[in-house]
Amino acid sequence: MGLVFRWLVRIATGLVLLAVAAVGLVYFLASQSLPDYDQTVDVAGLRGPVEIVRDTANVPHILAENDPDVFFGLGYAHAQDRLWQMTVMRRTAQGRLSEVFGRRTVSIDKLLRRFDLYSLAHRSVEVQDDYTKAALRAYSAGVNARLEEINENALGRGAPEMFLFNAPVSPWQPGDSIAIIKLMSLQLSGHLKDEVLRARTSLMLNDPNRLSDILPDVPGPGIAALPEYAALFPGLPRYAEGTPMPDTPLSPFPKRGLAGASNAWSAAPSRSAIGGTLLANDPHLGLTAPGIWYLARLELAKGGVIGATIPGVPAIMTGRSDRLGWGLTSSYLDDQDVHIEQLNPENPEEYLSPDGFKQFRSRPSIIEIKDEPPVTLTLRWTENGPVLPGSHYDLETITPPGHVASLSWTALSPRDTSMTASMALMNADSVREAIDVAELFIAPSQNLSLVDKDTIGMKLIGAMPKRDLRNQSRGRIPTPGWLAENLWQGRLPYANNPEFVAPAGGILGNTNNKIIDRPFPNHVSYEWGDTQRVHRWERLMQSREVHTRDSFIEAQLDTVSFTARSLLPLIGADLWFTGASAPEGTPERQRQVALALLAEWNGEMNEHLPEPLIYAAWLRALQIRLISDELGPLAAEYKHVEPLFIERVYRDIDGASVWCDVRQSAPVETCTDMARLALDDALIWISEKYGGSLESLRWGDAHQATHDHPVLGTVPVLRFFVNIRQSTSGGDNTLLRGRTSGEGPDPFQNVHGAGYRGVYDFADPNSSVFITATGQSGHFLSRYYDDQAQLWRRGEYIPMSLDMDLARAAAVGVTNLIPR
Repeated sequence: MGLVFRWLVRIATGLVLLAVAAVGLVYFLASQSLPDYDQTVDVAGLRGPVEIVRDTANVPHILAENDPDVFFGLGYAHAQDRLWQMTVMRRTAQGRLSEVFGRRTVSIDKLLRRFDLYSLAHRSVEVQDDYTKAALRAYSAGVNARLEEINENALGRGAPEMFLFNAPVSPWQPGDSIAIIKLMSLQLSGHLKDEVLRARTSLMLNDPNRLSDILPDVPGPGIAALPEYAALFPGLPRYAEGTPMPDTPLSPFPKRGLAGASNAWSAAPSRSAIGGTLLANDPHLGLTAPGIWYLARLELAKGGVIGATIPGVPAIMTGRSDRLGWGLTSSYLDDQDVHIEQLNPENPEEYLSPDGFKQFRSRPSIIEIKDEPPVTLTLRWTENGPVLPGSHYDLETITPPGHVASLSWTALSPRDTSMTASMALMNADSVREAIDVAELFIAPSQNLSLVDKDTIGMKLIGAMPKRDLRNQSRGRIPTPGWLAENLWQGRLPYANNPEFVAPAGGILGNTNNKIIDRPFPNHVSYEWGDTQRVHRWERLMQSREVHTRDSFIEAQLDTVSFTARSLLPLIGADLWFTGASAPEGTPERQRQVALALLAEWNGEMNEHLPEPLIYAAWLRALQIRLISDELGPLAAEYKHVEPLFIERVYRDIDGASVWCDVRQSAPVETCTDMARLALDDALIWISEKYGGSLESLRWGDAHQATHDHPVLGTVPVLRFFVNIRQSTSGGDNTLLRGRTSGEGPDPFQNVHGAGYRGVYDFADPNSSVFITATGQSGHFLSRYYDDQAQLWRRGEYIPMSLDMDLARAAAVGVTNLIPR
C-alpha cells in the first residue's frame, strides 16, 4: 500500500512539474514578442534618424527630421504594440479571415469579397496627393521594418496570438491603410439594416400608420407619406425567417443599434472661463481588448500633433496641435440605399436597368479555408453597386423571387481621398482651413468638430449622395433598381453639407442628434443616433455662463438619464403609491418597493444604485409586451428600448395607445395594465437573475463593460487574462454612454461606448487630457495592456501634452531608429 501511495505521489508531482514547465514554456514563448522600448535599431527605408520617446503612459512621441520619417516611426510603433490587431483588420477587409480561423468566418469573408473594399482601397492610392502617398509609403516601411526585426531576431512571431493562429504576415502596403478606413466605414454604417427592418416591419403590421410608432421619426417638420413596401413589391409574405448574421466577435457588421455613436462639444472664448476655446470628444465603438484607439504624438514640420490613431492608419483621427483641435461624431448621413434588381427571366446573368436588360459585371473569387477545400464565389455588380446575397442583412426576407438586392454606398468609391483629407487636417492652421481641406473626405461620414485659438465650428464631412426628388422611398426602404428616379445621380456639392461656424451662443455640439431640418433630397438623414442625450447636454451647457476644462469633463462623465426622468412619470402615472399594503414576500409588495425606490430616484445611472437596474428591466419588459403580439417573431429584432415609441404610446400620439391592447385576448388592456404587468415581469426576472432584496441590487453588476479579446476571449483559462471586465455607470441614453447588448442572458452588459475621451483647452493647450478604455499595448502580458482601463472606468485622464521635457522626464523607454 505504501508503495502505491509513493508512486501516486511521484506521478502527481511529475504532473505538477510538467504543468509548471508547460506554463513556463507558454509564458516564455509569449513574452518573446513583448517589445523592447529602450533600444537602438538599424532599419532600412529611413532618410534620417527617428526618436520614439514613450512617456509614462507608454504614449509614443515620435520625432524626426522630416514628415515621412515621422510616419515611418508611427508604423514601427503600431507594429510593436498592435501587430495582431492590424493583421486581423487587414484580413477582414481582404475577406481572408477563413485562411486563419476556418469555417466559422466564411460567411464574413463572402460578404467582404462582395463589397470588394480591399481592391477599392488599393485603387484609391493613386488619387492621394503627393504628401499622403509619401506618408503611406513611409508608414508601410515602418511596419515592415518591425516585421523584419521580428523575423531576424525570432521575437515570438510578433504577438502571442501568432502561435495559436499561425499564418504568414505579408508586408504592409499603402493601400492597406486605406482599407482600414473603409473597414471603419462598414462598422459605422447602419442604414442598410435599418432599411431592411423598416421594410419587414411594414409588411408585418396590419395598420401601416403604426410604423411611425415603432420606428418613429425624430420630432420636427413632418415627412410626406411613403409607399407601403408591399405596394412596391406585391406578393411578399408578411413574415419570412431571416438568416442570422455571423455571431462572432470577428464580425465587422454592426448589429442594429450598435453602429457608430459619439459626443463632441465646443465652447468659444466668450463662453470659456479663461478666454480660450474648449473642445471635448468621445467617439463610441464596440468595446474590445485591445481597444481600437492608440494614442500618439507626431512631431511634423508644421508642429506637434497629439491624439488618437487607429492602428494601421498613419493619422491622428481625433486630437489637437498647438493651433487646432478636432473631434469626430457619427453624422448618421444616409449613405446607403438598397435596390431590388429584377433578373431577366430568359437570362439570369442580366438584370433590368432603366435602359433595358444589362449584363452583370462579374468575376470569380476564391476563398481559402483552413483545413477545408476552398470555396469559389462569383462576384456580381449592377450599375447601382455590388449584388449582395439574401443570406446577409435578412435581405432574403424582402426580396421577391426572380430578383436580387444590390447596394449603393459612398464607401465603395475607387477614388476615395479620405486619407488625404485626414493628412491635411493634421496640418491645418484654422477652423476655416480645416473645413476646406475636409472636402476631400468621402467615408465614413462624420460631424467634424473644430476649434482654433479664436473660433469654433462643426461641419458634416463625407460624400452626400444626390438623390432624385421623385425617389419612391426617399432612401428609407429598398426600391426597384430599374426605375431611374430611384438611382443615385452622383454627389451633392460640398457646400450642401451642414456647417456651423462661430455661433452667436458660443456653444456647439453633437450627440448624434438631428442637426438640421431640410426637405428631401437635401435632408441628410431620416435616421438619427440620438433623441435623448442631447437634452441633457443642452441643460448642462446652458446651466453655466462660462465653461472650463473640468466642466467639460463633468459633462462627458454625466450619468443622469433624461429618458428615465421623462418616461417614468408617464408609464407609472397610475401606479405610484396606489393600492393597499401588501404582505412581505408577495408580488404586490415587491412592486410597491420598486415603485417607492423609483419615486425617489433622480435618474442617475450610477453603478452602485439599484434603481437603474429596476428601471432598465421595466422598460425592456414593457416594450416586449407592447410589440410582441403585433410583430410576432419580428419583435426579437427590436433589442433596445425606443424611448420615442414608449412616449408615443403613453401620450397616445396619433392613436399609438392601441399598442397596449393585446389583440389575441378578449379583454381590452390599458396602458396602465401593461405597465403593471411589465413591472411584475421585470421583478421576476431580477429575482431569478440576482436574488436578494431590491435595495441590495447594483446596476454595475448588470452593466459590466465587456472589453473582450475578439479571438481569445472565449478560450477557457485564457479569457481571464485577455478580457477586461468592469462595473460601469451610465446607460443607453446618458452622456456617459454605455450601450447595452439588448440580448442574451445578460442584456444590460455594456458592449459599446467611448473607447477614447479627450478634452482640449486652448487657453493652456498642454493642460489638455485624454484616455483610452484599455491601454496602449495589444499584448496581454504587457503592463500597458489594461493600465488605462481602471482610469477610464473611474473617469480619470492622462496628460495630453506636447512638452517634450515632460515626456522625457518619466519615459518608460526611448527607441532610436537609425538608417541602415
